[in-house]
Amino acid sequence: MGRKKSMVKLVLLRHGESVANQQNTYTGWSDVPLTAKGRAQAEQAGAQLAAQHIPFTAVHTSILQRAIVTADIVMDAIDQLYLPIHKSWRLNERHYGALRGMNKDHSRELFGQAQVAKWRRGYSDLPPLLAHTETDRKYAGLPASILTRGESLALAWQRVQPYYEDMVVPRLRRNENQLIVAHGSTLRALIKYLDQISDADIDKVEVGNGVPIIYTLDERLHVVHKELLGQ
Repeated sequence: MGRKKSMVKLVLLRHGESVANQQNTYTGWSDVPLTAKGRAQAEQAGAQLAAQHIPFTAVHTSILQRAIVTADIVMDAIDQLYLPIHKSWRLNERHYGALRGMNKDHSRELFGQAQVAKWRRGYSDLPPLLAHTETDRKYAGLPASILTRGESLALAWQRVQPYYEDMVVPRLRRNENQLIVAHGSTLRALIKYLDQISDADIDKVEVGNGVPIIYTLDERLHVVHKELLGQ
């Protein structure tokens, strides 16, 4: 009999509903809390993952509270609060530029549905940019060059990919299961990479709040199986 091939789990999870999700506004790098519904979604995701009995060795999240709090709730639910949690600006939601804080329906009235669809779901379309970058103490110890006036999904992937390659891939190669709790756009960029989705087809990909996505990867980190819990 041949040697059994090793498999490793990579779990992706978008944070629970935030106040901005509830109000249907663009959020990006704005740091907004979860709603009561968002906390409940995180608890449900934790319960679903607990039933899978996946032992993780690390958790990765952004430096935005909606993702961090979701990660904490999930880690508690799966009884793995002891895990190291790695927080990085590279996993932040994409920066929506001058759209940030605007109601999405209002943006469609201003710019038209087709244009807004390109900004929200396209790969290389840039939103209207801020007039200048804005500082925040979260980024005080980092190079000023990371601050942006707005990002396309492609630009967001340029910062997500190095984190994935440097911080996640080596652990996966050691057969260590990993959990990433992040945001709709940055997870869409990672899903595009994992599922080998074309630039044109990524606009069809949605990532729901609080829905765990479990990837089973082979020794070359190719996707063997993908499952969305609760769906």
